[in-house]
Amino acid sequence: MGLSLVRLAREALASDGVLGSLPSLRVSVHRRRKVVRLAYEGLPSAGARGAHWYGEHHALARLLSRVSNATVHAYCIDPDDGEEVIAYGNGRRVGGDRVVYENVELPEQAEELDDAAFKLMRSRWPMGHLAYVFGLTREELLRLPRAASNVLLTLDAVNAEELLEELLPSPQLPHATPDAA
Repeated sequence: MGLSLVRLAREALASDGVLGSLPSLRVSVHRRRKVVRLAYEGLPSAGARGAHWYGEHHALARLLSRVSNATVHAYCIDPDDGEEVIAYGNGRRVGGDRVVYENVELPEQAEELDDAAFKLMRSRWPMGHLAYVFGLTREELLRLPRAASNVLLTLDAVNAEELLEELLPSPQLPHATPDAA
């Protein structure tokens, strides 16, 4: 693949202070839009705690943005709290946005907010905007972890790079997105 994603993932984990046994790396691909999603599985935190871990640990996004010479987005979603997207370029934070759900201003009369209006509102939130950048809908981006094209890499496996090559035969990652949900 050229980027040695497995090595970079290991290096990022060490930089983020993950010690002991390594988690796995879920790699999901939306081939038509050339979007690649990366997420660790098996970290000590799960659920909302896992989302907050991703909100604070962006070493993989920084490393990928530096070595791939591309913008890499890190995102996290806590269904009870909010969502955040942070963009990295050349190893540095270059943008981002966050929405806290309880601070969202809804119309005074809740009946004014039908499903279509709410969907439009969410399309302007960080995950909706990121999906738009990738040419996807918010729902398509959020379904990416369950995409047909995905693999769970055991980062300490001898054949991890070969498994990744089968999923990502191209040497480019146009849209790489480390994240959590």
